[in-house]
Amino acid sequence: MKPTIILFLFSIFSVTVQTGVSAQTQADGQNGLTVIKAKGMVDVRRGKLIEPAMVHIRNGKIEKIDNDLSIPANSTVVDLSNLYLLPGLIDAHTHLCHEYQYELEKVPGANTVVETAIVDDATRALLGARNARDLINSGYTTVRDLGNSGVNTDVALRDAINKGWLTGPRMFVSTRALSPIGGQFTKMPADMRHAIIPKEYVEVSGAEEARKAVKQAIYDGADCIKIIVNENRMVLNQEELNAIVDEAKKAGLKVAAHATNGDGPALMAVKAGVNSIEHGYTLSADVLKLMAAQGTYLVPTDQTGVDRYQKRIQRALQANVKIAFGSDMYFYDPQRNRGQVTVSTYHSYIEAGMSNVQILQSATMHPGTLVAGEGKVGLLEAGYYADVIAVEKNPLENIEAIENVVFVMKEGKVVKSSDH
Repeated sequence: MKPTIILFLFSIFSVTVQTGVSAQTQADGQNGLTVIKAKGMVDVRRGKLIEPAMVHIRNGKIEKIDNDLSIPANSTVVDLSNLYLLPGLIDAHTHLCHEYQYELEKVPGANTVVETAIVDDATRALLGARNARDLINSGYTTVRDLGNSGVNTDVALRDAINKGWLTGPRMFVSTRALSPIGGQFTKMPADMRHAIIPKEYVEVSGAEEARKAVKQAIYDGADCIKIIVNENRMVLNQEELNAIVDEAKKAGLKVAAHATNGDGPALMAVKAGVNSIEHGYTLSADVLKLMAAQGTYLVPTDQTGVDRYQKRIQRALQANVKIAFGSDMYFYDPQRNRGQVTVSTYHSYIEAGMSNVQILQSATMHPGTLVAGEGKVGLLEAGYYADVIAVEKNPLENIEAIENVVFVMKEGKVVKSSDH
């Protein structure tokens, strides 16, 4: 192939891989000033209502917010005078390309075998596209997808959304999770294990394997690293965890740690320097205090009606641990789509005694910083991406309002429009 042709193809490739949400926004003609006029806007950081509210948006970001009803000439006006504005919701623990069936749970391991051995990656990516659409229509403008997506289907889905091929939330993906031998699969014959487990997990045994696994995830396109600290009696050791976190931080990637079964796994992960503990259903006050001191987030994935989960949330609040909402939703519900199921799971936070402000912060501000870093998503403030949703009632007074999102804007582009 001639050098000029190679250079031309390289130029096309460079433009393609750098095309993200910002390029999409420009292509959609969002460079002028857009002003959203609303009945009110929730200042999530301060837990206050700005009423009325005017949000000025330019180039996909928030330029300023005030309650001055005068609108600059030549502005595009979005009139939401009867609605209340919020930052786009964020799910810090989801699995868009992962779906189990309740009826298969009757046979141990059936869901895992069906998903990995029968359902191919192309089908899982299309499943993810459906779930992505349903999530953004429910108000989720950003998600962190933590594995169980086959081999890099989460990366393909993220890139398709960024290029504007599909409608969905901004995705931060982990690729395959790093785990002890066996991943989260039930025991199976060796030949079957070697064929199936690598489709979902990278098994780690030793610090060098741990470093290699992180490098593989980075090469595959990971935005973050997901580790399974423990599964039944299989547990990653401190040396392996330290190596994972060290290698991830060299590349500027954050680490999410699945940790259950008491304090032990979570304590090792916190000592290694992970950014968040996923689940942590029975964490003690001592571990939670250490998490608060180190800035480690808790991502609960709780069901309603479980007393020990609620008490753990209360201990976390008392220790000043930042809580980031995570649904961990992956079962098929014939009555509700993925977005509707996801947004309903905050009820466990109500049971735990969290206030409306605390719930809203856990659904926007805290996961925004955890997932994307400071000053990008999770708040409606100058300099943040214009991820804006609208509801019919003031969620500071009626938290159930977030279950009926009627308007969605992602980075200055209207995704779902209200008739109001």
